[in-house]
Amino acid sequence: MNAFTFLVAAVAAMFAGLVAFIIGRAGKPKALPQGEEEKRQLLDAANAEALSIRKQAELDAQEAARKSRASLEESLRTQQAEVQRQVGEAQAKADALDRREKEVETESENLRRKVKELEAREESATAVAKNAAALSAEARAKLERVAGMNAEEARAALEEAEREQARVAAAADVRRIEDNARKEAEEKARMVLGAAIQRYASEYVTERTVSTVPLPSDDMKGRIIGREGRNIRALEAATGIDLIIDDTPEAVVISCFNPVRREIARIALTRLIADGRIHPSRIEEMVTKAEEEIAQQCRDAAEQALFDLGLGKMHPELLNLLGGLKFRSSNAQNLLQHSIEVAYLTGTMAGELGLNVKMARRAGLLHDIGKAVEQEMEGGHAQVGAAVAKKFGEPPVVCHAIEAHHQDIASSDVLDHLVDAANVLSGQRPGARREMLESYVQRLGDLEQIATSFSGVSKAYAIQSGREVRVLVENSRVSDDQARMLCKDIARKVESELSFPGQIKVAVVRETRATDYAK
Repeated sequence: MNAFTFLVAAVAAMFAGLVAFIIGRAGKPKALPQGEEEKRQLLDAANAEALSIRKQAELDAQEAARKSRASLEESLRTQQAEVQRQVGEAQAKADALDRREKEVETESENLRRKVKELEAREESATAVAKNAAALSAEARAKLERVAGMNAEEARAALEEAEREQARVAAAADVRRIEDNARKEAEEKARMVLGAAIQRYASEYVTERTVSTVPLPSDDMKGRIIGREGRNIRALEAATGIDLIIDDTPEAVVISCFNPVRREIARIALTRLIADGRIHPSRIEEMVTKAEEEIAQQCRDAAEQALFDLGLGKMHPELLNLLGGLKFRSSNAQNLLQHSIEVAYLTGTMAGELGLNVKMARRAGLLHDIGKAVEQEMEGGHAQVGAAVAKKFGEPPVVCHAIEAHHQDIASSDVLDHLVDAANVLSGQRPGARREMLESYVQRLGDLEQIATSFSGVSKAYAIQSGREVRVLVENSRVSDDQARMLCKDIARKVESELSFPGQIKVAVVRETRATDYAK
């Protein structure tokens, strides 16, 4: 408030100075008027100007006073809030100190109680020890009297008895140690296997013996067949597959047990359909390009596997055979992915045991290389794979591990057992291999389940071997526009949740029935 009083005084002084200045100007000799009327007018004007200046000065003083008061009030509120905060913090600290003091008192009381208990136990133990010493002396005297032996003889007899007991206990300890060692070895093996499985995860795409190629329209089927069937015969002869053209709408099926030929035929037929020019010479050209593309894919896949596993170079022919496993499967398990997984597992177990990790990965990667050889050599794939690996300069330990991974020959190295164990882990773990019928039935069930999960759907049927799902909706709950949106929603959900070859047609059926009777 002192600042406010000072500010008002300053404004009043300024106002007085202005009035004096105006009156002084009015009283200058050279500005003096000659008549009374002029004097009166000048005086009125001076008074009016002074009144205006005074009002303005009063307004300025009031505004300055208001701002000063607001600033002082804000500063006071800030100081009050800070004081309240400090008071709260001090109160909280005081409460914490009180709680801590109570806790310390409680802990001190507990310690005092425990000290008393320990002292009582110590006194009891001392009494027991004294009693035991007395009993021991009495028993020793009685023993000497009964046995007719002195202390030295009794000591010798006791030592012999103790030694016999020690031998019995040692035998039991040896047996227990052997059992524990055997158990620990089994647990260590499980830990090594578990660590290898845990540190590697892989996804598999189920391979089938058929592939579906979508068509832009059913008219394309006639062009694929050609005049008197010459186009379809040319395609089958060039690729070695069977092309099935049935009543399936806008799709044809490629059937072949050789996945490489099936993939070549699929790529060639897809490009022929996109190009539109389908005749025997064009078919041969597309098949040749597809074969070159598949060969390049095999090489790229094998090189990528070597890079991912951190392995060195490999013979080009062996590299091509390894890449060919990309399009082959065993019990619905992709062989290249299976080989990579076996390599990872073998390398992980070898690392746990302190062995050469790269050599173990190399043996695991090539363990099924014999399956890539098409009827060119006689014997099982383990023997064929070992012969092929040896032919292209692989180390003897790798060749022996390949040949022994199915126990066709006796194992002679730890690496043989690691490759065999990794192969079993990869093939028998849950989800690695599935029966084809089970996968097919599961896909049909998933299709129907996805369709019936939407509101307004009454029934859903998977038909055309899973290539179409027909959805029946309730007429009262789903309109025509909603049926179109429902069809799109089901198709998008099928795309996001299922893995399937070709395409799946989603048909939403909304039926309106009117019934009457003629009498």
